[in-house]
Order: sequence, then C-alpha cells, then structure tokens
Amino acid sequence: MTDSAGTPAEPDDTAEHAAGDGSGAGGGGRRGGKGQRRRSMRWVALGVSLLVLLVSGVGWWLYRTLEGNITTDLTAVEELERYDRERPLPAPNGARNILLIGSDSRAGTENRKYGRDRGVQRSDTTILLHIAGDRRSVTAVSVPRDLLVGIPSCRTAEGTRSRAQHAQFNSAFAIGGAACTIRTVERLTGVRIDHHMVVDFHGFKSMVDAVGGVTVCLPAPIDDADAQLRLKAGKHTLNGEQALGYVRARKSLGDGSDTERMDRQQQFLGALFNKVQSNGVLLNPARLYPVLDAATRSLTTDPGLDSLKDLFDLARSLRGVPTERVQFLTVPRRSYPYDPNRDVLVQPAASRLFERLRRDAPVRVVPKETTASTARDTERDSGTGSQNPSATPTFSGTTATAAGCE
Repeated sequence: MTDSAGTPAEPDDTAEHAAGDGSGAGGGGRRGGKGQRRRSMRWVALGVSLLVLLVSGVGWWLYRTLEGNITTDLTAVEELERYDRERPLPAPNGARNILLIGSDSRAGTENRKYGRDRGVQRSDTTILLHIAGDRRSVTAVSVPRDLLVGIPSCRTAEGTRSRAQHAQFNSAFAIGGAACTIRTVERLTGVRIDHHMVVDFHGFKSMVDAVGGVTVCLPAPIDDADAQLRLKAGKHTLNGEQALGYVRARKSLGDGSDTERMDRQQQFLGALFNKVQSNGVLLNPARLYPVLDAATRSLTTDPGLDSLKDLFDLARSLRGVPTERVQFLTVPRRSYPYDPNRDVLVQPAASRLFERLRRDAPVRVVPKETTASTARDTERDSGTGSQNPSATPTFSGTTATAAGCE
C-alpha cells in the first residue's frame, strides 16, 4: 500500500495491538489475561522466595548467635583425658550423669556487687544430675560444699600441679576448676561424669528473669542484708536478683545451716523445672528465645554439650519426665565431730546411694516432715540395717511436684 505521493506507507499495527491488548474481540483478551496472571504468579513466587530466604537467614543468624554464646571448656577435657584410665566406667542403659557447678566467682561487672574479686572462685553449689536410661526419672544429688573429701593432685590455672589433699569439697574448684571437681566427685561416688556445666551468679539471674520469674512460698518473712533480700511471708514470684539472694542466703534463714540452704536450692530448682517445662515457655517462641539466650550466655560446658543441638536433645529427653519423678536430695552426711563447720559422709547410706546411681537403679525420696516411724524405716532402708537388700532405698528429699506453690 502507498500514500498519495506513491511512497510506500509504514505498516499500520493498530489492528495487531487492538487484537492483543485485551480490548479487542475474539481470543486476544483471554491470552492477555493469562499473561498477566503468569506475571503476577512470578511476582508472588519471587516474594515468597525472598521471604523464605529472609526467615532462613534470620533463623541461621539466631542459631549462630545462640551457639556462639556457649563457652567450651577444653582445659577440663584435656585434664580428664590424662586420667581416663582411672575414671569409673560409664553408666549402663544409656543413663547420663551431668555435674552442675554454680560458681561463686566475683569476676566481671555483673558479679562484682556480690563481693571483691580475689581471683579465686569456688563451687558455691554442686549437683550431680542423674538422668535414668529410660528417661522416666531424674535424680539431682547435692554435694555439700563443706564436705570433707579426698582431692587428687590437679592441674592448676598456672600450669603447676597441686598436691593430693583431704579438704572441704569446694576447694577442688578453686584448685583446678571443673576437671578437679569432676575427678573429686568421681573418686567420692564411683559415678562417671559424662558432661558438666558451670554457671555464675549473673547466668543464674538471667535464667530466672528469662522465664518470667519463679514462684515460691515463704513460711516466714526474710530480711537479709547480705543477700539484699527483704520479703514478707507468703507467695512470691521472685525475679533473678531476688532468686539469687533466696538460694544463697544462709545466716538469716532457718537455723542458718548449709543444710537448709541446700533444701531451699532444691525446692527452687524444682519450681524452675516446672516453669521451664510448662507450655508457656517451651511452646512460645517469644518466650523461648530469651530463655535460650540466657542459658547459652551463662554456660561453660564440655564439647559434648556446647551446641544448640546437644542442649536441645538434652531438654527433649527431660521433657517427658513426670514432675513427681524429678527428685532432689543431699548426699547423706553429718557434722564432723572435730569441726561442726565441716561435714562427713554417713555410711553405709552414702555408699548405697552411690551404688544405685552407678547401676542406674531406682532411688526414692520422702519429705523430711515424716513421722518418727517412717523416719526409722527410711534410715533402715537407706543402708543402716535394712533386712531386704533388694528394696529400693529411701532418702530424705523432695520432688519437683512438691516444689509447687499453691
């Protein structure tokens, strides 16, 4: 086709456009609609992909952050490997023994308020946590810090070796850290320690705050200047600072003994176990992350528990344990006749307890508030003259269920 001057005209594509822009007749509109939907779907897919990448990136960052919080104690591993041949055999049935060590270190800004840092830290609290092979019970055994024990020769922080000595238990941590404490416990009990965790004052407070506080019932008011704690009698939800004072206070509460202090610690840990195990924490990501963050920041542990996967597997194995099967007790002991400020083991009750732990055999606890006849039965079954060696020995203690505050 040409114009009036005979020059060839440019092709008129108006008709093509009309046919393909969705406004013309015939099938062009349907084809245009399909193309638009395809473009929309591509944008949706791209958006979802970016969102998945973003969430994955944040998740990976959180994972690496939490895992990076944990301090690994390689020094203890090296020391324990040196003495591996003399250590007890592992527990049968897949049972696990974890040593929980609460350090009284004043090092660091958060811990200085509790006293001057003299460069020496002792184990303020030590608990042997026995997780049964069937994962249906947990037994937490407190080792008194003033218990007189045999402490082996240990490697010190300066790289020298200490002399073997008979001293109070918490000296072991001051001499050679976690490794020396573990070797001392293994010699005392014959129970092999599979893992250990060390937490300081600040870490304990952070854990309590992260779960939203822990509820306790006080039979009498507390006014303790040293523990910075003043509370009326009754029901209280303690924050981290209050909880630390509650489990550390001694002179102003009860008879002022370390025995009552350990009883309070056991009651508190039972209440803390209930709180962490509750759905309000474990199934709520907004509450779970602060707990994980506080827990990982506060931990120094061996390589077997220094990852989130290891800790998650441990927590998952404990989640199905009924609260009435989470038991707390103290190593059977009495005051040392020549120094009432020191303790010695009560035999054969202590040996029977250690033997049950080594075999992953059942242990039963009863409250201290038992009748005189029950108390006599308890003493007999604990190894002081039982006529039935196969009977489950009974010890004075408590359970996580009893730790509740109604």
